[in-house]
Amino acid sequence: MFMRYNRQKILPEIGESGQQRLREAKVLIVGMGGLGAPISLYLTGAGVGTIGLMDDDIVSVTNLQRQILYTESDVNQPKVRCAMKRLSALNSEVNFQTYPVRLTRSNAEKIICDYDIVIDGCDNFATRYLIDDVCEKLDKVYVYGAIAEFEGQVSVFNYGISPKRYRDLYPDEKIMEEMSSSSKGVMGVTPAVVGSVEACEVLKIICGFGEVLSGKIWTIDLKTLESNIFSL
Repeated sequence: MFMRYNRQKILPEIGESGQQRLREAKVLIVGMGGLGAPISLYLTGAGVGTIGLMDDDIVSVTNLQRQILYTESDVNQPKVRCAMKRLSALNSEVNFQTYPVRLTRSNAEKIICDYDIVIDGCDNFATRYLIDDVCEKLDKVYVYGAIAEFEGQVSVFNYGISPKRYRDLYPDEKIMEEMSSSSKGVMGVTPAVVGSVEACEVLKIICGFGEVLSGKIWTIDLKTLESNIFSL
């Protein structure tokens, strides 16, 4: 059954038991844009059993510079529908659930309660605070990632012995909302790098290996390739 996963199963950190845990895992990706594209591709390839795809947007030609799930033929089509088609072609063993809506206070708990891990692929602070609040309430793991221009950062919230929250990283919601009007320019490979690190954190959490970025934040500047890990 798992022949397609042989290259990762031979890793002692994963093995047969880790592959089975991947098959049983349920993850929700909020935002199917620049970050959601590499996250969903690598988790689908790894054999995560159930993946929720959430985004209320349609594909725009301006997305194609960085949102590698989509092609020119997908322009003006719903992102989650195009994403599911592409990802299903990559791995038909994965169960995909699509949510062509925005995450809101009225639907967040109902949707998130069905998943083990919520992965941040969004691009606004309000949604991140909402994910943080609901994950804390429902005791779900929140894998956070954010990008801007040539820089990115990743952390894991509500996980581990002394779990931290997004609100511990950015406690002043009002200030962060004011910052949302700033430039959203980004180099195409920035979300590829950051989204791949988010996907790696998800695999580590599910399979139980390595040092998870709980209580820590990883940052990278792609102009200099300077990378750091800071304690929260």
